[in-house]
Amino acid sequence: MQGTFEDGVVRVGGDARQRFYDARGYGRPLSGNRIELAPVEAAHLLFRGDLDTVVAGDDRLDFRAFLVATDTVLTFVVYKDLRDRGFYLSPAREDWVDDSDGIDFVVFPRGSGPEDDAVEYRIRVAGEREIIPAASLGDVTLAVVDEEGELTYLETERPDAAGQADGSGDRYDPPTGLDAALLADRAVVWAPPTDLHDRGFYGQRLQGRNAETGPLQLSLVEAAYLARRDALDLAEPRVVERGRAVEGGRFDRRLRAYAALRAAGSVPKSGFKFGADFRTYDTFTTVEEMDHSTRLIRVVSPDHTFLPRDLSLDVRLAGGVRKRMVFALTDANEGIDWLSVARLTP
Repeated sequence: MQGTFEDGVVRVGGDARQRFYDARGYGRPLSGNRIELAPVEAAHLLFRGDLDTVVAGDDRLDFRAFLVATDTVLTFVVYKDLRDRGFYLSPAREDWVDDSDGIDFVVFPRGSGPEDDAVEYRIRVAGEREIIPAASLGDVTLAVVDEEGELTYLETERPDAAGQADGSGDRYDPPTGLDAALLADRAVVWAPPTDLHDRGFYGQRLQGRNAETGPLQLSLVEAAYLARRDALDLAEPRVVERGRAVEGGRFDRRLRAYAALRAAGSVPKSGFKFGADFRTYDTFTTVEEMDHSTRLIRVVSPDHTFLPRDLSLDVRLAGGVRKRMVFALTDANEGIDWLSVARLTP
């Protein structure tokens, strides 16, 4: 059996509809028993031997020649892998599937096909060196093909405010006017109430984590947040000015993300040990009762771009310490878009 390649699709006649579309979910039906295939589908059928050749003008193309002519190697790797895993999938071509922008495939649940209108994954294919805007991710699965053809699937979602913080437990409201001073890249509260750390989980003891009393050292983000609530005898503009002097305009974005997390009932703490801005405790009650942190938060600008290898590194690190990787796409003067990313095995 052979197909004809023209206008960007491969058309196949004979009993193609029964053999390929009805039985195995390839292509899109035309009149009679004909179907049209996207190039990657035709490449897969050539690879399997279900198609003998594809005619393109005066040329008769086998699998190798067709793959070279259409340059579909990355999408072929992903298409074959998902087919091997037992999925039917459709190339996301205009008029073939709904909402095709920004994706390469629509994958149907196992046991379902294009006629069932159920979608398991929306797949975007990327090579490991492709630059990917953060704003283009969310509600899509990124299928990254590395230089040796190995595949990594990354599930990306757009959770609700503050990354779906749980926020259970009573909120702690700190007292006002606490004696504090700015020192280098932090603030110190000299005589804090015990609950400031134990229930609010602000700061760390200046005398070490095993100390039960004594001064607290706060990050500048914590200090600015508390100063805004008059909890410190420091003016918020003064703390913000110090923060900007230490890390530039990025400080304002981190402060906005920190405030949003606190407002959602989450407790953010430094994520330095994990290469992130914050780690979060989403069901926090007291220091004595706290569980492990659940997420790593990295604050980036709305126009941030990823290299897939950097994104994979962040997600791998977060998964290795049993946390979810969340990016806060933050504009200092506007809202925050939360982007959650995790490894996925289809």
